[in-house]
Amino acid sequence: MRHIIFIIGLACLILSTTLVLAHEKSHQQHQQVPTLKKSTTTVSLEEDKVTITFGPIDLPAGHEGDLAASMPKHFFKMPELRYMTGYKAEVFTKENGPLPKEYLHHLLLLDMDEPSISCPGEPLFMAGAGMEMTDTRFPPGHGVRLDPTHKLMTLVAFYHKVPPTKNVYARFTMYTAPQGAKIAPLEVYQVGVNVVCFSKFDQRPVNQSDEGISIQPGVQVNTAPLRFLVDGCVKYAYPHGHNGVLLVALENRTRNKTLLRTVPIVAPDGTLIEFPPHQVYSDAEGFSVNTKEDYEMVLVHHRPLQQKTEAWGMGNYLLYMTRGECQTLAKNDTP
Repeated sequence: MRHIIFIIGLACLILSTTLVLAHEKSHQQHQQVPTLKKSTTTVSLEEDKVTITFGPIDLPAGHEGDLAASMPKHFFKMPELRYMTGYKAEVFTKENGPLPKEYLHHLLLLDMDEPSISCPGEPLFMAGAGMEMTDTRFPPGHGVRLDPTHKLMTLVAFYHKVPPTKNVYARFTMYTAPQGAKIAPLEVYQVGVNVVCFSKFDQRPVNQSDEGISIQPGVQVNTAPLRFLVDGCVKYAYPHGHNGVLLVALENRTRNKTLLRTVPIVAPDGTLIEFPPHQVYSDAEGFSVNTKEDYEMVLVHHRPLQQKTEAWGMGNYLLYMTRGECQTLAKNDTP
């Protein structure tokens, strides 16, 4: 009789455990963000550009890994030496065309075999875009080397609070110089008010997260000291910011001089529309930065007093520079 009771009790325990696990599994599945498991990334080459297409993917989608990707990272190599002379990002569906810029959180291109000059110990962050989707064109005669022996990595992250949308694509187009063109190589230097080196994310202050800096109601000014690790001549500055940003700036505190001052166009509610072309620095002559002087990054935000939802901001530049001091160019002269 005791054996029968024991067997019945064991069966009840197994059944209840199975039901609990099934419930937990069902709950986890219910909480998971829906994505297409067969999402793909493709790279196509033409004479004057390289196109990377991500998708399709169903949104909203989560962020995974140290670089917060919505889809698996994609690795590839160039079949030949090229120089990237600019780039642009897009988000769309094939059925309905372009989607709002707010669908894109970030899109990154890294050279895994080239060390970063701004984030020691990390691979080189060559190019990227967020919701600003600035159409980038470096000054004529300048470009970033795409080495055919190096492994490149690209990834994309979509905002996880967008409306449910099926079959979404992101496209990243790199413009390249004609074969044999005389090109001055650009190096890429990353600066920001928020922590920009992913190897230092664990050192971020309590008011920063993957989304950026916590923005409180009203006007908020954030600054961060900066020391450059190399001497360079900045030819192009790609700005990045989130909704509510009013100003991003780079200042030389030693010389008491503002080097970059970038003001976006925003909607009445503060939604970022774009950085207009005249606000995006591009100059073949450039300006110098060095390792001896003190610099500061500045970020100004405004969050409406009545806004109850959390807000996060970023103020970053990708600086495209040549090494050493700037050289004065003759009129109409290019490297």
